Amino acid sequence: MDTGAGYDEVMPWTNAIPLRAGKRQWFALVILMIPVLLISIDNTVLTFALPSISRSLEPSGVQLLWMVDVYPLVLAGLLVPMGAIGDRIGRQRILLIGCSGFAVVSGLAALAPAPEWLIAARAGLGCFGAMLMPATLSLLRNIFLDPAQRRTAIAVWASGFSAGAVLGPILGGFLLEHFFWGSIFLIAIPLLIPALVLLPLLVPNSKDPDPGPVDPWSIALIMVTMVGVVYAIKELSTSGLGVVPVLALLVGLGCGVLFVRRQLSAREPMLDVRLFRNPVFTGSLACNFTVTIAFVGFILAFSQYLQLVEGYSPMHAGILMIPGMIMTVIGGFVAVPLVRRIRPGVVVSGGLLANALGFLLCAFTEFLGAGLVLLMASFLVFGFGNGAVQTLANDMILSAVPPGKAGAASAISETTYEFGNVMGAAVLGTVLTAGYQSAVEIPDGVTGGAAEAAGQTLGGAVDVAQALGGELGRALMDNASSAFTSGFAYAALGSTLSCLVGAAITWATLRRVPPEPGRPASSSGE
Repeated sequence: MDTGAGYDEVMPWTNAIPLRAGKRQWFALVILMIPVLLISIDNTVLTFALPSISRSLEPSGVQLLWMVDVYPLVLAGLLVPMGAIGDRIGRQRILLIGCSGFAVVSGLAALAPAPEWLIAARAGLGCFGAMLMPATLSLLRNIFLDPAQRRTAIAVWASGFSAGAVLGPILGGFLLEHFFWGSIFLIAIPLLIPALVLLPLLVPNSKDPDPGPVDPWSIALIMVTMVGVVYAIKELSTSGLGVVPVLALLVGLGCGVLFVRRQLSAREPMLDVRLFRNPVFTGSLACNFTVTIAFVGFILAFSQYLQLVEGYSPMHAGILMIPGMIMTVIGGFVAVPLVRRIRPGVVVSGGLLANALGFLLCAFTEFLGAGLVLLMASFLVFGFGNGAVQTLANDMILSAVPPGKAGAASAISETTYEFGNVMGAAVLGTVLTAGYQSAVEIPDGVTGGAAEAAGQTLGGAVDVAQALGGELGRALMDNASSAFTSGFAYAALGSTLSCLVGAAITWATLRRVPPEPGRPASSSGE
């Protein structure tokens, strides 16, 4: 890539002087934040309601697992098809369909009389959620044409995911303390009604000016690919090597190869896989993937630490995570003016190195004896870097493709994010568990099934310690907490490695992208 060419050679469709966004566009951003918040909240809030759901609906163990897993499986499988369909029928239109469906199905989920009903509702939420995620990001590409304003809008958009991750435990904990379990699904309805009214008034309906036909075979192939691979990763990380997950992985990968071959041979592909030849596009996706793995792994471990080691309720644990999430938002906003003077690749690499430093602090928690204070401080450090990376990586993903392909690019970005979620929970969760199991020491008085349960997970040890009580219970809890902290250190080292790899990829692929060109003076007049 030519270092002196500027954006006009890296992204040839940005030659025209862009219009500046006015009040209407910023109000549109506020409306677009509603579905972003809902998707993020929905990713976490169900976990806290599972005990209440179990008492009310009495699901089997398999049904309980599917209540949790069916949502991300359907969501991951449909992100790319829904992004491509949005490019064809219009992103505002598919967003309206997604919001309407999400509201209706949320009401049905809240009133579920049986486990099968709730599982089907969660699948429906995954389907309509797949319409929301790519549409919100791709609309930003077409609403905010000025690069600096677009980056600010993406920083706000990314902060919605961080805010939702914190609000999920806080809001879910409050509702479950005062209302029935279905109230966690009813959150969507009062939020989505004003969005449905204001979206047609404030958000323009952009789409690909020269779309190809919808290809059902391509949709089927990418769905089987995503569902097969995501399911296999989840199963392999929780149940180990088995015939079913290996078969699912092979089928998923095989369908993925067929999908790519079909796109390359089609005159009008559903997804232009040649986008991956653009190093800016591919490098930015790799950044998103690596930082998501590390971030999700930390949130998983830190939330368990706060609740099981420190003894906080889910709601109070969420409150303690607010400072780190606020720093994530700050990192995104600080990155926007930085790239006017510094190359984006340098800023993103620096953000990933900040992430690595934060996780390295986590790894030394037990050695330094600082506990919660050091973990919260490390969250501030890598939260700042995480915000900068996500804002700039998503901006470069959108900027590296023509505006008409924004939906497909956004869908690929969101799919990468979902894969990062799965890999973070699977890989770093496995490292955390393995570290705990290798370090935990079960007191002599704990035997049989109790010893086995305490040796598997910290949650099992907490249950056994509470049942035992007295000195024996306290000794078990002390040993288990120390072992969990040791496992946390191994997971933090894994996250450090992930961020260092991401920084190397960023430097190799994005270092030649120039700083933002001169800021245009034209105004939209809005």
